[in-house]
Amino acid sequence: MKYTYVELAKMIDHSLLHPTMTDSDLEEGCRLAAEYGVASVCIKPYAVKRAVELLRGTGVYVGCVIGFPHGNSCTESKRYETELACRDGAVEVDMVINIGKALSGDWAYVETDIKAVCDEAHSHGTKVKVIFENDYLTEGGAGLDSEAFKRKLCELSERAGVNWVKTSSGFGFVKQPDGKYSYQGATEADMKLMRSSCSEKVQVKAAGGVRDLDGLIKVRDLGGTRCGATATVAMLDEYRRRASLLRKHGGKTGEELKAEGK
Repeated sequence: MKYTYVELAKMIDHSLLHPTMTDSDLEEGCRLAAEYGVASVCIKPYAVKRAVELLRGTGVYVGCVIGFPHGNSCTESKRYETELACRDGAVEVDMVINIGKALSGDWAYVETDIKAVCDEAHSHGTKVKVIFENDYLTEGGAGLDSEAFKRKLCELSERAGVNWVKTSSGFGFVKQPDGKYSYQGATEADMKLMRSSCSEKVQVKAAGGVRDLDGLIKVRDLGGTRCGATATVAMLDEYRRRASLLRKHGGKTGEELKAEGK
C-alpha cells in the first residue's frame, strides 16, 4: 500500500455536523472515531464538552466549527465562539470566512475577521483552519478571476496566522439550472491551487465530496494533510480489505495479479 493505515486515518477529521445530529449520534460518532483512530472529530460548539469527555485518552482531537456554515457572524461573535470552544476543550477550530465581504473585495475586513479567531485560538494553544467555501467562488469576485481570488484568500489567511486553509464546509450548496442544489467540494484543481499559494507553514484541508479511499489517497497525493469526512468507515474498512488481500497474495497489487491471469 502506498500509505500506512495510520497515515491515512490521521488525515481524517470525522464530521459530526449534520443539523439533525442527536446526542446518541454524537456519542456513536465519537466511539467510531476512537475505534478507527482518526485525527479528530469536527463538531458543533454546544457538543465540545461532551466530545472531550467521550474522547479523553483516545488520541483523537476535538475540533469545533466557528461561524458555521456560512461565515455570517460578526467578528466579535466568532472570536467569542472561539473562546468558548477553547475553554470547553477544543484543540482545533474550523472557521468560515465572511464570504460576502470577500466577494465585495473588503480584504481588510476578511483578514481582520480571520486574525481575530486566530489570535484567540492561539492564545489557548488551539489551531485554526479557515474555510473558503470554493463552490461560491467559481466566478471569482472583486475584479479577480476565480484562481486569483482564491490565491488572494490564501495569502491573507497566512498573514492572519491560520494553520490550515480549507476548501469547503460540506454545506456550500449551489442552485443548479434544473433548480436542484449540489456542490463539488474539494476539487483537484483547488487543492493544487491552495497548496501552491501557501508556504509550507500552512497546511491544506479538503472537505466535501471525498467519499472513498481513493479520494482520500488523492488528497494526500495533492499535498493535503487533513480531510473532512462522513464516510470514515467505508474509507478505512476498504483500506483494511485491500491490505488483507495484499498480504494474502504476497504483496502484489490487483493490477499485478490480473497481469498474471489470477
